[in-house]
Amino acid sequence: MTLNLFLQHLSNGISLGSLYALIAIGYTMVYGILRLINFAHGDIFMMATYFAFFGVIIFAIPWYISFPLVLILTALLGILVEASAYRPLRDAPKISILISAIGVSFLLENLATVLFGGVPKPFPTPEIFTSMVKIGTVSIQKLTFYIPVITIVFLFSLFYLIYRTKTGMAMRAVSRDHETAKVMGINVNLIISLTFGIGSALAAVGGLMWGMKFPQIAPLMGIIPGLKCFIAAVIGGIGNIYGAVIGGFILGIGEIMIVAFLPDLTGYRDAFAFILLIVILLYKPTGIMGEKIAEKV
Repeated sequence: MTLNLFLQHLSNGISLGSLYALIAIGYTMVYGILRLINFAHGDIFMMATYFAFFGVIIFAIPWYISFPLVLILTALLGILVEASAYRPLRDAPKISILISAIGVSFLLENLATVLFGGVPKPFPTPEIFTSMVKIGTVSIQKLTFYIPVITIVFLFSLFYLIYRTKTGMAMRAVSRDHETAKVMGINVNLIISLTFGIGSALAAVGGLMWGMKFPQIAPLMGIIPGLKCFIAAVIGGIGNIYGAVIGGFILGIGEIMIVAFLPDLTGYRDAFAFILLIVILLYKPTGIMGEKIAEKV
């Protein structure tokens, strides 16, 4: 393999890993506060791509206006899901919340099929992202470079919010103990809704870039990316934001490099994520950066 070709595969791996990292953060934020796996997260990611499709194609809104609106609408969708499906069950057994999360996932998938149709649709990719850059003898789409940069900007913004603001301090307090946070005067419901909103907005960013990288959207498109991003969160340490980022990059780069070095295994690309999950659960169940947390009674 030539150096140019290796760099192309590496850039694709970093690009894919960036997408996994953004979406995995939504899983890990929700789990960090509620000890809940939001299995509807991949479908929220899917809904964001349809919001963008209708904004740009149907309503003819310019992409630079439509895409920010998508982030807002997807954040509101996440808040609505939390308020309607998870908040009423907050004191219920964990299995009830898990079943509710799976129910929301099926609801969004079937709702999208009914409203938008089951036929895949082309994602509206702005021309600024489709142009190519030539490095040596290899041509690489500009989007491949934009994705990691956009991811880094949003990640640093998130880290600033969590570790440098009062809202972030409240989020960390709620993640430790709901009751103590209430005593300290923190509006727990507001903080949890905000967490869902932020996680959903990050999923929307990932969805927009995913749609531009793989320009075809469908109601079931969120299933496999959602599972892989959940795996990325587990690999890094579910509940740890830094871990989610690390897990996303490990999974993205690993997938691309396996296909590059072992092309005969291309058909087993998705299986790599699940094999890696099994290995992590066997040898380090808490993930790379996860901490063992006692279950609250």
